[in-house]
Amino acid sequence: QVHVAESGGGLVETGGSLRLSCVASGNLVGIIDMGWYRQGPGERRELVASIHTAGVTNYADSVKGRFTISREYGRNRMNLQMNNLTAEDTDIYYCNVKAIPNGEIRQREYWGQGTQVTVSS
Repeated sequence: QVHVAESGGGLVETGGSLRLSCVASGNLVGIIDMGWYRQGPGERRELVASIHTAGVTNYADSVKGRFTISREYGRNRMNLQMNNLTAEDTDIYYCNVKAIPNGEIRQREYWGQGTQVTVSS
C-alpha cells in the first residue's frame, strides 16, 4: 500500500508565494519520478513540474522562472516553491508519484487527494 500526502495549499495575494510539499510512504522499492499537476473546473489535469530520481526537472512553460521543484530523497519528499503567483495559478494541485511497489517489477502511478491553491487578484 502506497500513500501520497500533500500539504501547503492556501490563499495568497497576487505576487505572493506558497510552498507545496508531498510525501510518499508505504511499501515501496523505489520512486522513479515525482511531480505536481493542476486542474481547474472542466479542464484537463496538466503537468506543472516534475523531477526524476536522477534529478532531471521539467516545468510547464507558464511556471518557468517562478516555480522550483526539489526532492528530499531520504524522506521521499518533494517540494514545489511557487513565487510571483498570479490568478491564473488558481487550481487544485495534485501530487503524482511514479514508483515501484515492493514485490513488483513495474512502476505504478499514485495520486494525492489534491490541495487548493487560490491567488486573489
